[in-house]
Amino acid sequence: MANRTRNNTTKVEALIESCRSEGKWQRVIELTDELKTGSPHNECLANFLIGEARLESYLEEHAVAAESTFGRAKNGLAEARRYLNLALGESGQKAGIALDAYLLLAKLCYACGEYEQSLENFIKAELNTLAEKELTLRSLKILAESYAIKGLCLEQQAHKPTSKFKKAEKDTEMICCFERASDLGLLYLQEYDIVSGSNSSSNNSTTGSTLNVNAGVQQSSSSFAISSTIPSSSATLEVNRRMGAILETALQRAPIVLIKAGKLQVAVERYRIMLNAIETRATQSLRLTLARQLAEVLLRGVSGTIYTPPFTTKSGGSTLRGGGAAKRLWKPRKYAARQQFTPRNQQEEVILLLLIAEALAVRDTVLSQSPEFKQARQHAMGNVTAVYDLLALATIRWGLVQLLNESFEKALKFSFGEQHIWRQYGLSLMAAEKHAYALRVLQESMKLTPGDPLPCLLASRICYESLETVKQGLDYAQQALKREVKGLRPSRSQLFVGIGYQQLAIQATLKSDRDSYNKLALEALERAVQHDGNDHLAEYYLSLQYALLNQLGEALSHIRFALALRMEHAPCLHLFALLLTASRRPREALGVVEDALHEFPDNLQLLHVKAHLQLNLEDAETALSTVQHMLAVWRDLYEAQLAGEEEKHSDTKSGIHLIHSSQMSDKDSNSVYAASLAAVSRVEQALSEAASSLSSFTQRPGPRRPWMLQIEIWLLLADVYMRIDQPNEALNCIHEATQIYPLSHQIMFMRGQVHVYLEQWLDAKQCFLNAVAANPNHTEALRALGETHLILGEPRLAEKMLKDAAKLDPNCPKIWQVFSLGQVMETLGDYNSSADCFATSLQLEPSCPVLPFTSIPLVFE
Repeated sequence: MANRTRNNTTKVEALIESCRSEGKWQRVIELTDELKTGSPHNECLANFLIGEARLESYLEEHAVAAESTFGRAKNGLAEARRYLNLALGESGQKAGIALDAYLLLAKLCYACGEYEQSLENFIKAELNTLAEKELTLRSLKILAESYAIKGLCLEQQAHKPTSKFKKAEKDTEMICCFERASDLGLLYLQEYDIVSGSNSSSNNSTTGSTLNVNAGVQQSSSSFAISSTIPSSSATLEVNRRMGAILETALQRAPIVLIKAGKLQVAVERYRIMLNAIETRATQSLRLTLARQLAEVLLRGVSGTIYTPPFTTKSGGSTLRGGGAAKRLWKPRKYAARQQFTPRNQQEEVILLLLIAEALAVRDTVLSQSPEFKQARQHAMGNVTAVYDLLALATIRWGLVQLLNESFEKALKFSFGEQHIWRQYGLSLMAAEKHAYALRVLQESMKLTPGDPLPCLLASRICYESLETVKQGLDYAQQALKREVKGLRPSRSQLFVGIGYQQLAIQATLKSDRDSYNKLALEALERAVQHDGNDHLAEYYLSLQYALLNQLGEALSHIRFALALRMEHAPCLHLFALLLTASRRPREALGVVEDALHEFPDNLQLLHVKAHLQLNLEDAETALSTVQHMLAVWRDLYEAQLAGEEEKHSDTKSGIHLIHSSQMSDKDSNSVYAASLAAVSRVEQALSEAASSLSSFTQRPGPRRPWMLQIEIWLLLADVYMRIDQPNEALNCIHEATQIYPLSHQIMFMRGQVHVYLEQWLDAKQCFLNAVAANPNHTEALRALGETHLILGEPRLAEKMLKDAAKLDPNCPKIWQVFSLGQVMETLGDYNSSADCFATSLQLEPSCPVLPFTSIPLVFE
């Protein structure tokens, strides 16, 4: 009979241990009553079990350590405290439960906000002196939570250390507690997965047996592997309950306290250790948080000079044998080192972390739009948005825009109505120079945020800067202005309206239209300045508008004020230099440009102005050196970028406002794409020379911007060689430019200039005809064609070409001067008109800048 009772007691104890591991606390209380009935000498153990069950049941239902609930916790845990105190003393020592009782009392005190009492219980339990040994599943969790709670209590202590030494000692102890808690917590979750897996596969497995931390098969996978298992909602609740709030807090807190203590490298290693631990069902959501946090730390806190690649220091294996096993008993198992990818630099690690975080966040997204899933959908989108924002920062920093585009394309599948994702996608398309697609995406963003002017402004910028659809851009700017709330920077929308009218005035061919748009532009820009007197950009564009109206005094006044607001603004310095040249102060202008180049040594626009100023001051040899330096700068900026890029199909024109040389300055000369369809048909008829080379022409890989810039540099170099009487070298430069894009009207014009130098008038005429066919609004080509007609004895044709040029740019003195329209009218016997032309030329000449004001590219920053 005694043997039968003993066997029953053993079975009950095994069931109790199983229920403790599984968190079935009500069943533990029932079995404890049975245990006391069957074996009265186990009363001390029974008190401990009831106290534990009441404590854990309460904490599962109520938040842990919430300050507003401390009073309720003290009342609700009074019974648990009484039972746990009964398990202490000599009887508890004999039963081997005193240690666990002290640890659970410490947890109870923490839940009641009694941090000092909690720390006293840890001292009584001698937590710091515990030796590593094999533990049951329940004991492993108690110990992990104990280290976490001790770290949290140290962090919450009311009194502060009296000396730096004591503070450092306390910080070290706190960090050690969180590190041990994270290691033991991960180990516990790994062991729980093994045990639960064994239970599901075999009903005969013993849950309460002692667990070996080296058990289980190592998986061969990436250091940052992602489980393909997607748990159901009930399974998710179960694994979250299994981890508990305390363990989850400890796992996230460990690296944070290291960062606060100034140990950034150690914190990074702690993140890596946790991410390298074999994944469990309970850590799948946590892994998303850790990966995102580590990526943010690497992006914000770790520079390239102090970055250390992961796992460069040798450490013990995740599975140790023999004498070394004891040192690794409380460490989580890691993925095996074979066949895993290890990042070699900061860029690879950050991108890898964010792609993993993206995959985890996307896995949890909710596709259903039903109201009952609203909260879950918002929570999942919050995680996704945070990851995509970091991914945008990282990819833009390292020039991986295509990767970002691909991620956002996938995100659209579950981002219905999410304006942030749509806007970010539009910005990424802008960065990738997919301007037409970006405009469509921004149009969707406008619908999602009807009161926000920002997507309208972005769309307006694309139209102005890249698509050459100024009227459409002006419509978007006016929409943005209507959306502006008074007092919230209305000047920027007003500024975009002014820019639109300014660009329409520049492009207008009729004087009435030009005058009307100039008036509207001036009014809009003046309003922009009135709304925000500290906006340097508004002052800059107002100065430019006065310059275009030939009111140089007002223009100089406003550009000086713009520079006072922002001295380091390169376009302002560019415009200031041109205004100085229009005021017949070229040497001062050269000084401004040289000073600006000290701040912006890679600015090709400023270098271009410098070269023309040197030519204007009859210093062609120095100008040659400057242009050669421009080629070197271009190589430094773009050659490496373009070397490995695959050829891309552009959805639109390059959108680059090219650098203009003095021979190529006109109001709308960008590329052949700016011409009308009628002009394109003339291209097919007239460009025989260029068309013959198209059979061997291959578009250069990469974005068009760098190649268009290189064309302009080659043509400027050809211009300089012409000035120093080296036409053959100029032809070589033109040939280099032709290899990039043979249909450029600027190339055709420059080739015509070489024929003029060589007095090959028929060839020059054909080249100028080709240039005008490609771009009918190229005023310099029209002027040169008119002069060529005059030399060839065709004054009527010369008159037609020069008058067309004068309509496009009436402020260009070269059109009116000798050997141009004035000479033509004299040849035709119209001396009064000839005199008027010469007088106009004399009037315009003193205020003509070395380069036209329209040569400055559009700027929005």
